[in-house]
Amino acid sequence: MTASEIRQSFLDYFASQQHSIVASSSLMPDSPGLLFTNAGMNQFVPIFLNERKPDAAHRPNTLRPALDTRATDTQKCIRAGGKHNDLDDVGFDTYHHTMFEMLGNWSFGDYFKKESLAWGWELLTKVWGIPAKRLFATVYSPDKSKNDPADFDQEAHDIWAGLFRAAGLDPAVHIVNGNKKDNFWMMGDTGPCGPCSEIHFNLLPSDDEAAGRALVNSGSPRCIEIWNHVFIQFNAGADGSFSPLPARHVDTGMGFERVAGIYATTKAFTDFTPEPSNYNADIFTSLFEAIAKLSGKTYTGTVPATRENLTAQQRTDIAFRVLADHARTVSCAIADGILPSNEGRNYVIRRILRRGILYGRKDLGLSTGFFTKLVPAVVASLGGTFPELKEQQTLIEKVIRNEEENFGKTLDRGIAVFNQSTENLAGKTIPGKAAFELYDTYGFPLDMTELLAAERGLTVDTAGFEKEMEAQRARARAAQKREIITVTENENDGATAEPTLFTGFDYTHTQYNAEPEPQTASLVEIITVSDGRACLVFDRTPFYAEMGGQVGDTGTVSIDGKTHAIANTIKDKSGRHLHELANPAEAAELSPSVLQPFSLSPDIVRRRAIQRHHTATHLLHWALREVLGAHVRQAGSSVNPGYLRFDFAHFEQVKPDQLRQIETLVNQRIIENATVSATEVAHADIAARKDINQFFGDKYGDRVRVVQIGGTPGKLDGYSMELCGGTHTAATGELGLLKITVESAIAAGTRRIEAVTGLHAYALASDHETLLKEIGARIQAGPQDLLHKFDTLLAHKTETEKKLKLHEQRAAASLAADLAAKATALADGLKQVTAVVEAPTPDALRSIGSQVLSKLGEGVVKLGAAFGPEKVSVVVFCSPAANKAGHQAGKLVAELCAKLDGKGGGKPDFAMGGGKAAGKLAEVLK
Repeated sequence: MTASEIRQSFLDYFASQQHSIVASSSLMPDSPGLLFTNAGMNQFVPIFLNERKPDAAHRPNTLRPALDTRATDTQKCIRAGGKHNDLDDVGFDTYHHTMFEMLGNWSFGDYFKKESLAWGWELLTKVWGIPAKRLFATVYSPDKSKNDPADFDQEAHDIWAGLFRAAGLDPAVHIVNGNKKDNFWMMGDTGPCGPCSEIHFNLLPSDDEAAGRALVNSGSPRCIEIWNHVFIQFNAGADGSFSPLPARHVDTGMGFERVAGIYATTKAFTDFTPEPSNYNADIFTSLFEAIAKLSGKTYTGTVPATRENLTAQQRTDIAFRVLADHARTVSCAIADGILPSNEGRNYVIRRILRRGILYGRKDLGLSTGFFTKLVPAVVASLGGTFPELKEQQTLIEKVIRNEEENFGKTLDRGIAVFNQSTENLAGKTIPGKAAFELYDTYGFPLDMTELLAAERGLTVDTAGFEKEMEAQRARARAAQKREIITVTENENDGATAEPTLFTGFDYTHTQYNAEPEPQTASLVEIITVSDGRACLVFDRTPFYAEMGGQVGDTGTVSIDGKTHAIANTIKDKSGRHLHELANPAEAAELSPSVLQPFSLSPDIVRRRAIQRHHTATHLLHWALREVLGAHVRQAGSSVNPGYLRFDFAHFEQVKPDQLRQIETLVNQRIIENATVSATEVAHADIAARKDINQFFGDKYGDRVRVVQIGGTPGKLDGYSMELCGGTHTAATGELGLLKITVESAIAAGTRRIEAVTGLHAYALASDHETLLKEIGARIQAGPQDLLHKFDTLLAHKTETEKKLKLHEQRAAASLAADLAAKATALADGLKQVTAVVEAPTPDALRSIGSQVLSKLGEGVVKLGAAFGPEKVSVVVFCSPAANKAGHQAGKLVAELCAKLDGKGGGKPDFAMGGGKAAGKLAEVLK
């Protein structure tokens, strides 16, 4: 079988057992605690937590439906960074990967241990033909002296015993007990958990059972775990108790590359003499062929015993494995919208890509651009299983090409400086300060420095590096002006207070721009902050508190005919809206004990301007994804009355024609005057929907608010849908107009757009129109002729500058001839020209001096020119004969400039300097 056939046979087998085949979820995880999707069960966690009913047959990514309570898939996983990190091992052995596929099957309150283990045994031994004698099973056996939870898994043991006996094998030999570390799975410190049973495969040349058993859980590549069956049957309590779950689940995981590699290495499980290697699987063939073609080198499969003193072939084979693995990881990540940048999971992808580039450059001699050329091989290998690779191939190549070009310069500089810093190194440790200089000055990552150091048998003082890094952070903090907001003096009080009921989502949605009625509320508390500010807390409020990039409301609150101005509204961690009084002294006039309600009125004009810009950010996000691609993801925003700022992930500058398309799309939607609506739903119901923009990795509550533009309110069928807690217009037409004002880079892989809407956009357009009219009037051209007239003026300017430069050159040549003719004789017989001249620039002065020496032949030329009352320049030229006679231009210009209150220097044949004393120039150059 090919690797693809192995994958498909796994899925088909469980489909025959009424499992719904579902597609891999994105590498972008739903859980805020994960960097990447790192296991097949990630997408089913809400079911395990009883937050969602089993729905395997009806999920958006279901490929072949069967039962809702049974699922099977192959899941893309990345384990690099965070708790699970295999990055540094990739390349140095044949079984670690940063990205791998996990084959799995699940039961959601359906079948349990008997079916799971029996089906697993049947697939391995009957369908795939793995010799039963080479398989060993582990079962959970708690070590009560270490307070291991639960009891011995007698049920799993007995099932395995029956399976091994039926195969004519001794259960006492083939069943191995394991403790909590190896055979008990927990989702966290509390929550669903249970024992697991692993299947280990003896890959020794001999099928001796005792020898195979001895290697189970020993870490040997000759006896490895290939399949883990997790039985989720308990709930771990905070008190340390383990109680049975009402519904028991099964979660299994098998490393696809591992099984495919073993199958290929052993020639369909028949020859176990070769060393096992995942990279023997044919899913790596196209990548190895591409790398060989680019490098002219051959992969032989050598594996080093240590990481020092590597042979040339070992370096080559390590590089092949690194590039094959990293090309798969980076391509799949980008296809799922995880673009390389400087933070979080995006930085991990950048590290992986840069590690691949480093190995390709230093060990295979590949030039910038080679990594991009590996993408087609990745698509050829995995595109049939993960169609997003085919759909996003152009984007993947563009992103990688851009990263390669940017990092190529950094890599060349960094390697050169690294080599210099280690040439005269005393000892075996690179100082933290030197590593930090590589990072801070040359952009060379610490892990790259550590990698290069390890190859030379060196270490890096990482503690010293972190000390330098913290010193830099301290300097940055000191340079920033920061506002520290403390909302309560007693942190515990703020955490347990009742949240304020926000009633302002539809507050401004009135007809014909009419003023809405003030809302009434009861004063609950007055908070006086240590810096002197005073904040009012009401039981309900139409004032929006700053959150999610939208600024807080201002306005007024009134009682007993007296009005108090509100300068800002913020929210504390308990959800209370804090209305900051513009005049803190007025807090003394108010009391929560007053039963009369307050009248609350946000600044309606300001709020409507904010809402226009907030709705515009959603339209802008939608348009960016339409024009640039689905990889665009919001990286931050700021919504103000006067403008919006929108940061997003993108790998290159947005081109002018793309900006025009984006702006046009937004304004088309504004003219349509589509309805803007909001719907509150269970997060579990929409978490998997790719058409609803949400920040993967953020922590959402059980209920979320979806803001949609277009479609039917409540049906979640708009063209723009995002999870959002902010306020918006009732329809897009309220925006009036959108104009993009700025597009810029704020970090590698992150762009920023600023824009204005409504009257602010009208004012901008009006100002531009006025400016164009003024320019047209000055150059005597109408709007239709402005560009033509401007091009004509530029051409005339260029021609005039050419004529002027020619005139200056002729004048300089004439001046040089005159000066050379007036040369005086030095004591050693050489000629000398000393003069103050007029020159438009210091460069022109240098040109004149060069021409004088050329006409003079042999001798010394000293020229000076003033460029203002406090700026002079001096040049000195000395011919070869003058140098032999002892005349040094550098020394001469230093002496002259010192007399002019300046300094200068240079080489023996030419030097240049300057000073401030323009009035002394003639005297100094006598």
